[in-house]
Amino acid sequence: MSTTTAVPAGYRALETGSLAHWLGGLPAACERLGGAPARWTVREVGDGNLNLVFLVDGPAGSVCVKQALPYLRVAGPSWPMTLERAYYEQLYYAAVAPHVGAAIPRVFHYDAELHAIVMESLTPHVILRRGLIAGHRYANVGRDIGEYVARAGFFTSDLAEPFERKFERLARFAGNTELVRISVDLIFTDPYLESPRNRHTRPQLDRDVAALRADGAAKAAAAELGRRFLGETQALIHGDLHSGSIMVTATDTRVIDPEFAFYGPLGFDLGAFLGNLVLAWCAQPGLERSPGERDAHRDWILDQAKAFWTAFRDRFLALWREPAHGDAWPVAMFRAPGDAAALESARRRYLDALFADMLGYAACKMIRRVVGFAHVADLDDIADPARRARCERSALAIATHWLTRRQECRSIDDALAVLPDRSAR
Repeated sequence: MSTTTAVPAGYRALETGSLAHWLGGLPAACERLGGAPARWTVREVGDGNLNLVFLVDGPAGSVCVKQALPYLRVAGPSWPMTLERAYYEQLYYAAVAPHVGAAIPRVFHYDAELHAIVMESLTPHVILRRGLIAGHRYANVGRDIGEYVARAGFFTSDLAEPFERKFERLARFAGNTELVRISVDLIFTDPYLESPRNRHTRPQLDRDVAALRADGAAKAAAAELGRRFLGETQALIHGDLHSGSIMVTATDTRVIDPEFAFYGPLGFDLGAFLGNLVLAWCAQPGLERSPGERDAHRDWILDQAKAFWTAFRDRFLALWREPAHGDAWPVAMFRAPGDAAALESARRRYLDALFADMLGYAACKMIRRVVGFAHVADLDDIADPARRARCERSALAIATHWLTRRQECRSIDDALAVLPDRSAR
């Protein structure tokens, strides 16, 4: 990890008391909020690992202000962190906005000196993870995120645009090294060895963690996925697409917090979302007040997992079948009789490879959330260590199976069939 970070001379951490005055100098924010700054109310609401987040309400509307701190917020100044992550976040929003529309918040202003983004305030949206923990259901979330990943991934890949344009954008995102380093260490390395950053439910999971770290096949699979994470520039990916990076209402789904964005394997975004859905599924028995109380909610979560992959697959294939201008698989090559079938077969193989990648990366994301640094509230909110450990053990078993045997799963039904029966509580 980086031990130093450059803080520009003009940088300062924004504060509740002075934020309205700063926003008053931004025409786009004034238009959105309405009235004079003295009439605006400001709340600091950040509860994540990285940043300051403020919600500002005015007579006409509201905005969200997100500012990078020069350290990892969850760890404090002892873990310095680049301020440039705000730059990559707004750069990602700008890159995918033409393709995903209202699935991301609208950005009104980016301040390069303060490393702060002024964007649409998502109200009455809630963080998906918190909704899942509370037992709430959002009918379209799986479909919406599948569509989102398909569009953001396809249109920033070689399938849709000339390599010159992709390379230009790739070069910009290649500087996001500190955030990529976090992923490399916390997802693909630390969970499989002794690290002071790791933690797990002790002593209940001691034997499970020891077995994982002695499992050569699992470690080799994780290392290979980590190698491909660094070497596969398939598409511009969000880089941290878990259930805490999605905000929802009953009818609307938005993707937020893309500061980890870079060019990588599309299966990583797919796996991040799938893995977090399955972690939520595993956590439900620990969150229920009486046995079986959340069985229907677990069924709904699995339905969303299926809807997610199905929506992604169908939309990605549909986009690829339309006239495209990318340098990969140029349509002009496939004009002879029989070429259409050959091209369609190649597309199916491509999707099969993405499916296997999704399972592998989902496994890595699940494992790090159980035995590594920065766990998920789905599991951490289970107060009783014994109950929590049972849920975490289930997650580790699923993840290890997907990590080492994902090629055996030919469909999303095959993949979810490895989830343990409800009776194994």
